[in-house]
Amino acid sequence: MEDSLSKIRERFHLKREFDFESLPEHVQIDFTNQMIVKRFKRGQNIFTEGAFPSGIYFVKKGKIKKFKTLNSGKEQIIYLCCEGEMIGYAAFMGEERYHDSAAAITESLIGYISKDRLVCLLDKHQELAKLLVMKLSHEFGVMVNFIATFTKKSVRERVALTLLILNENFRQNKNIDNEIEIELTREDFANIVGIAVETLVRILSSFADEGLIVKIKRRIIVKKPMDLFTIADLTDTF
Repeated sequence: MEDSLSKIRERFHLKREFDFESLPEHVQIDFTNQMIVKRFKRGQNIFTEGAFPSGIYFVKKGKIKKFKTLNSGKEQIIYLCCEGEMIGYAAFMGEERYHDSAAAITESLIGYISKDRLVCLLDKHQELAKLLVMKLSHEFGVMVNFIATFTKKSVRERVALTLLILNENFRQNKNIDNEIEIELTREDFANIVGIAVETLVRILSSFADEGLIVKIKRRIIVKKPMDLFTIADLTDTF
């Protein structure tokens, strides 16, 4: 089971070796000292699609959604960022407008480093510059895997796969029984899968009836990840 779930982490998550913690300690300290830390409430925007970047952001605590706003006004969530991840660096490095938006889905602490300070850090620490380039390349691969896999899945398969991905995103969010609790609004969940909330609720209820998950208000606990893995039909992906 662990081997199958590790493949989920490999294909649909940014690898830990590309995280901030992989940098030498002195670079981490220098980077952190240049940060301005701000608290964001749930639902509060961090940056908005179409704006010009003035720096980059670092998730110190919380969960962040990256999303595109469709012509209908509906959101399509393309990735959930966790603690230790940097966001907004792709547009910054490409000197382009933001191609997506970012908003907090939980109470979050976000570090911000301005353009001037970041340029000085990149000149001073080649390790940081190399990390950002590697992260950019790997993030592109993760997005390609996500899009290529989702486009050929049924709605039920996509919900099963999303539950597995979310289970990895919320690995540190455990209850007293050491169970991972996925805490996400049904609207955000539906916007990851790309379906109506009503459809999502119906499928989640079906999974709950089958004993695959347990629903407690807004929280979901995955009980049978391998059964969800089978439903997601990932044999052709791996």
